[in-house]
Amino acid sequence: MTQQAINVTIWNEYRHEKLNPKVGEIYPQGMHAAIAEGLNVQGKVRFATLDEPEHGLTEEVLNDTDVLIWWGHLAHHEVSDEIVERVQQRVLHGMGLIVLHSGHFSKIFKKLMGTGCDLKWREADEKERIWIVNPAHPIAAGLGEYFELPKEEMYGEHFDIPQPDELVMVSWFEGGEVFRSGCCFTRGSGKVFYFRPGHETYPTYRDANVRKVIDNAVKWAAPVGREYPKYGHAQPLEEIKAK
Repeated sequence: MTQQAINVTIWNEYRHEKLNPKVGEIYPQGMHAAIAEGLNVQGKVRFATLDEPEHGLTEEVLNDTDVLIWWGHLAHHEVSDEIVERVQQRVLHGMGLIVLHSGHFSKIFKKLMGTGCDLKWREADEKERIWIVNPAHPIAAGLGEYFELPKEEMYGEHFDIPQPDELVMVSWFEGGEVFRSGCCFTRGSGKVFYFRPGHETYPTYRDANVRKVIDNAVKWAAPVGREYPKYGHAQPLEEIKAK
């Protein structure tokens, strides 16, 4: 079977890699480059970063994007509301969106969720065990019952998001907390996946299982090609008899 061609845009603040030598050593080309290395898609993979004009997310780029991957942390507030609205409209019209790690506090994720998206957190070099709780889901393809990351930042419940349409993964941390770490949503005609791992000071995006999840998620979130629904005033399908 021929693989569907999927055009992917990876958006990254690209600030930590420049400001923190430890992060720059782990990701010398940026986290976006490491994420791209893990993708196995037919189609274009391009990058967009915060400090580019229009944050790299021009109308032309977004119209040519099937799935947008988003990583942000330091500068959520610097993202233009106009660009957030532009991304939201593309999601509602069918573009897939994958939000990674601290992107839970991004303007676009909060706008699509309609909640505060807050959580507990701690940086203590903890082991994270990610359990696959929905093994039949396409995003879980090729994974075992669980996989582990030796060191990660802890995110703990309660995670202030709407009830996911589908929950694929749950994380357990060495300190005892748990977290809904692989959450699927639909918004309009678009699919949204939130995936928890990815703190910048760990080589998480070089982990084979993490890369597998993101690659699976890209294929799951790709547009399905159905026509966008018609809204507004509608003519009757059948004759309405005079009363």
